[in-house]
Amino acid sequence: MLMSQGRGNAIDVSVLLMGMLLRCGNVWAATYTVGDAAGWSFNVVGWPNGKTFRAGDVLMFNYNPASHNVVGVGKHGYDTCTTVGQKFQIGSNKIKLVKGFNYFICGFPGHYASNMKIAVNAM
Repeated sequence: MLMSQGRGNAIDVSVLLMGMLLRCGNVWAATYTVGDAAGWSFNVVGWPNGKTFRAGDVLMFNYNPASHNVVGVGKHGYDTCTTVGQKFQIGSNKIKLVKGFNYFICGFPGHYASNMKIAVNAM
């Protein structure tokens, strides 16, 4: 009788631990500073190249809010410099990536043409 009780408890603990691990999936999410030391600035378009991003990872945008902002856009907005989307403008923004492509541009006039835009594909 005691052995069957012990096995039941071991199974219960295993199920509990698995549930906790599944709920803590983003514990291992990475944080990336967009543009590295230069921050969110001109010619940042190639910054994502060679990096592997996952859904739940966080992009940290650092910039001067008097000179720049960050606008989360769709593919059409990215391709056409259409700034319809969620605008961030405090100078230090953390944005969590969703699965698939995530597009960001600067909405200040002329900045898109200066390659202040990134497309990040999160797995």
